[in-house]
Amino acid sequence: METQFEKILKVHSANPAKRARFIKFNKHKMQPHDRRAHLCIRCNRAEGHIKIHGLNYCRQCFREVAPDLGFKKYGKEA
Repeated sequence: METQFEKILKVHSANPAKRARFIKFNKHKMQPHDRRAHLCIRCNRAEGHIKIHGLNYCRQCFREVAPDLGFKKYGKEA
């Protein structure tokens, strides 16, 4: 199934100048608040991302790396 973007690209295929202009102004731009803009630096996962203090880990990787970074676990299980 073609997207609307692909359909319009086919229409502009005869005129390369129009095609280039269309691509320039209509391509998807990564927004700073976009979900895929923040990825884990170990596994490239976007879900459960911890970016406080510039950590940039997902929650699963953070649990594995936290003792090496100097974080201590507090609570009942500690």
